Amino acid sequence: MAQLIPSDDVERCLRACLETERYGLSSPRKNGETGVDLIAKKGNEKHFIEVIGFREFPPARSKDFYEVFFRAVSRLDDGAKSLVIALPQRFGRGLNQRASHYGEAWKRIGNAFPELEIWLVNCERPSYERTSWNHWLA
Repeated sequence: MAQLIPSDDVERCLRACLETERYGLSSPRKNGETGVDLIAKKGNEKHFIEVIGFREFPPARSKDFYEVFFRAVSRLDDGAKSLVIALPQRFGRGLNQRASHYGEAWKRIGNAFPELEIWLVNCERPSYERTSWNHWLA
């Protein structure tokens, strides 16, 4: 299953964007190292960020999405006040449909985890868009 947009590319791009905004960033994890992908700090803000890429095969994308969700919310055990799932911008094309499919369950997840955000990362034009989880219900 080909990775059309590797998670490493997404993380590198997001790191570059956050550095431009003067965030302090955790060191990149070494191969095989566990833990949060990225911690970004600026002033009173501290974001615990989990990153995934975009695979060619839709069921693999779904599996990655569900796994990254659980990795993100598990950061509550680390005292996280901001949980971020960082995805390639291309994921945004299907998030409304995904949220609509899960409907009430999606909404309840957003209500249960108000600190959970989805950031869409544009690796072609280095930038990112911050959204709340429930933003995708619209």
